[in-house]
Amino acid sequence: MWLYLAAVLAGLYLLRRWHRERQTVPGLSEKYVLITGCDSGFGNLLARQLEARGLRVLAACLTDTGATRLRAAASPRLQTLLLDVTSSQSIAAAAAWVRERVGDRVLDVNLVG
Repeated sequence: MWLYLAAVLAGLYLLRRWHRERQTVPGLSEKYVLITGCDSGFGNLLARQLEARGLRVLAACLTDTGATRLRAAASPRLQTLLLDVTSSQSIAAAAAWVRERVGDRVLDVNLVG
């Protein structure tokens, strides 16, 4: 009896997990996301994973070395820019660069780092 109950619960769990993984966002390949702190660590990993899932990623790096490495590891859907979040001038330049790339489309912003 308990074994059957455990099997049914495990089956329901797996069915729910399968259903959640099958859900997709419409027009995912046309969406942009801006991620800061992409030189290494979590920002870098997030940028590569979202690019692999089909999003267009605008990855902000602090150093040219980090930007070059990230660009080499991804497809043309991932574009990099240099951004120092402590500099107002750098932020303004990055905002103009992003506006140029995105245009009138909605930008999903995730600040990391």
